[in-house]
Amino acid sequence: MKHINYLILLLFIGLYSCNKVIDLVPQSNLTTGNFYSNASEINTGLLGAYNGLQSPMYYEWMLTELRTDNADMGAPTSSNTLNADLTALDEFIPTTGQDAIFQYWIKTYDNIRNANVILQNLGVNYDSTAGAISLGTIGISISDSLRKQYAGEAMVLRANAYFNLVRLYGGVFLTTTPLAAEDAKKLNRTSVASIYKLIQADLSTASSYLSSAKYSASSASVGRVNAWTAKGLLAKVYLTRGDKASAITLLQDVIANSGYALQSTYASVFSIANEVNSEILFTVRYKAGNLGLGSSFGNDFAPLGSNSGVITAGVAFTGKGYNYPTNDMDSAFGIMTPDPRKATNMGSFGTSKILYVKKYLNPVLTLNDGESDWPILRYADILLMLAEAQGSTTSSLALINQIRARAGVAALPATVLNSVATFEQALSNERRLEFAFENHRFFDLVRYNTTLTTITAEQTIKNHFAKEFNSHYSLYPAPQATLAQLQSYVTTQKLLLPIPQHEIDTNTQLVIAQNPGY
Repeated sequence: MKHINYLILLLFIGLYSCNKVIDLVPQSNLTTGNFYSNASEINTGLLGAYNGLQSPMYYEWMLTELRTDNADMGAPTSSNTLNADLTALDEFIPTTGQDAIFQYWIKTYDNIRNANVILQNLGVNYDSTAGAISLGTIGISISDSLRKQYAGEAMVLRANAYFNLVRLYGGVFLTTTPLAAEDAKKLNRTSVASIYKLIQADLSTASSYLSSAKYSASSASVGRVNAWTAKGLLAKVYLTRGDKASAITLLQDVIANSGYALQSTYASVFSIANEVNSEILFTVRYKAGNLGLGSSFGNDFAPLGSNSGVITAGVAFTGKGYNYPTNDMDSAFGIMTPDPRKATNMGSFGTSKILYVKKYLNPVLTLNDGESDWPILRYADILLMLAEAQGSTTSSLALINQIRARAGVAALPATVLNSVATFEQALSNERRLEFAFENHRFFDLVRYNTTLTTITAEQTIKNHFAKEFNSHYSLYPAPQATLAQLQSYVTTQKLLLPIPQHEIDTNTQLVIAQNPGY
């Protein structure tokens, strides 16, 4: 999987039209009409679609982790353009033209387009009225089992892309077939309910098409999604939508039958010598070695001025200092007797003890060419989602304590169940530490508005501003917001990002509505 030919990705990325509206057909001499003629070529295109996960991931932390109590923009006194953009995201006041918002959007639609091309060539049809997927007649010579496998993988990739978009932007453009640029201009935003209808159809169908074999490290399909990936993601979709009963059924199935399991230590989950291990149900893969497939996060997250002291193997590449952990995150992990997971997640540099995200750092010989994968769905997530869906029960507490035992921290006492508030705070704290800097926290907080009764995204972020105001937010250049002003920026409307202004301005066919508050 890591030896994907990068050229294949370039062949299928396609070009935008001159106006850069969403163009969902690859435009090159090698067209979809003459390439996808057999199973091998379908597989090549699918590998390119997996590879496409890297592009939006570069921006995802800016739109998620930075907008929580986990991370700050690390240079509050700076006023350069990039830092100003990150500050605006951090403070919930981004402009509609903010570059990261547009780049994440368009690169995610790249991935949707690539999945749609594959699905079209496999004869996959979506009935939006019934919310059902069917297979039509095709001219490709491919076995039924392989056809369903490839279709299932593409559906998981498409569902994952739409799941991220709908949680970040609300109702977006829904397309299940490749569209030419002019046709794309005629496509308006679709309701949130319709987006979720497709996501659920994709994941439900994929769970029946894909292999449900138990996890095996020696499997030839390691690194590719399977039925358990589809079920785990679908459970998170159900949980996000408030359907706890459906989520519980799927999560219990994964736990009982998938063969996935917690690693013996937290650090081993992220070791580059132990990738795609028993805990990884879905991950974005990176490969060092000057192949064009390496990760930039080591260099991006290493602290400014660190040079070879943090990220490099004897080569003076300075860190960029993005995605700084908050002081509150430092305290949450513990300072005098820290949670053992802290050493994997965070480091400090220099005499001033500058905090930095350590999770994706490994020595690199070439700039932006790291090896560390970025997990999307882990087995630990399956366990803690089940605890969340079940609520304050002894079974849920046992699931949380299973995670804590692996981490090497003491079990929570039964008194945690004395009140709903105490249980929910314990669950939230555990997810925050277990999935630190994996881009879960923002989505978790928003989901808590539906699944929990005592924790809300808005109040958590307002509390974060209060805790960090004197040490961080008060240092921003003038005009400086007061704490009350900062907290006023965090509204239910602003939990959604704006639709990129570029999409609105360049569409000559219809009027695209902007999200309220922008």
